[in-house]
Amino acid sequence: MLPSENTVTTIFPNPLQHKMQPSDPAPTKRQPFPAWSAIEETKKATNAVASEAAREFDLASQKAQSKTGHIEPWSGKYYAACTFGGLLACGLTHTAVTPLDLIKCRRQVDAKLYKSNLEAFSKIRAVEGMRGVFTGWSPTFFGYSAQGAFKYGGYEYFKKFYSDLVGPEKAAQWKTSLYLAASASAELIADVALCPFEAVKVRTQTTIPPDIRGTFTGLADVISKEGYGGLYKGLYPLWGRQIPYTMMKFASFETIVEKIYSYLPGQKSDYNKGAQTAVAFGGGYLAGILCAVISHPADVMVSKLNAGRKPGEAFGAAMGRIYKDIGFGGLWNGLFVRIVMVGTLTGLQWMIYDSFKIFMGLPTTGGGQEKQAK
Repeated sequence: MLPSENTVTTIFPNPLQHKMQPSDPAPTKRQPFPAWSAIEETKKATNAVASEAAREFDLASQKAQSKTGHIEPWSGKYYAACTFGGLLACGLTHTAVTPLDLIKCRRQVDAKLYKSNLEAFSKIRAVEGMRGVFTGWSPTFFGYSAQGAFKYGGYEYFKKFYSDLVGPEKAAQWKTSLYLAASASAELIADVALCPFEAVKVRTQTTIPPDIRGTFTGLADVISKEGYGGLYKGLYPLWGRQIPYTMMKFASFETIVEKIYSYLPGQKSDYNKGAQTAVAFGGGYLAGILCAVISHPADVMVSKLNAGRKPGEAFGAAMGRIYKDIGFGGLWNGLFVRIVMVGTLTGLQWMIYDSFKIFMGLPTTGGGQEKQAK
């Protein structure tokens, strides 16, 4: 009745006695740590994307350079390229950090409005929506694009102008002084372009809900109520904030980058484009921290003046009244968030600016003289 032993073993062979035949497929080797394999695959994919991006960047760069032709240093083309690079660097970065700037300005004007930056973001998001988080992005974009164009293009121009004025020997000896003079001269002009947009931006960000909805309607509204002078009532404190800020930004950046390359093996020219832009970001971030600290009291005063200066009130009287209200400690409201914002901004600005210079076939900023080969 029951099947024989041979029949059972034929139908259900013993797996322990099964021997691999030459025709059997090779067993799949099991990875001992699957997570490591996933990481390696991710790294390979990332490297492949980076390589492709670098290739596309080089192709676009070659195409752009073939159209513009060779750009001679200190020529009209050179200054035009630096001007456009500055426009990109400042316009894009300032617009990207509009939420941080919004929180900073509101807390500067009214320190009791929010208990923390996180609470500020949560409340703005809940009440005004995601669009409210980016309140003021439009005047920020137009204003800082104009400022960046004049600042970076002007810095390159004045650096060459003052170097030629004192001669090569004195220029090498007084290089930090030249950086300071060139950046101050450029920022003096750049702030005239920025100031009207800054006035609209601060009013948009510090009125809840905003009574200004558009950049150019805002400009027209201020002019209709206060005349053209209303757009420039924050110019002096803006100079007081931006000129020391920019002097620190450019002089410290040049010095920091030169120090970085002096400690690295080899010369600046030995490092590829990616390494040079990484140095630009690192040097820019460190310079940005210094910029934030030195210019913060003036930044608070700019926000206060644009938001609360009374019609017809003298500049000195307005500053005295505001200082009496907030005291010395009030000048440092929002410092931490501004350090984060300005450090990130400055690092990204230098990275974008130097990346654009590389794109156009120009050398990156800073680094000093090439070290002598030992």
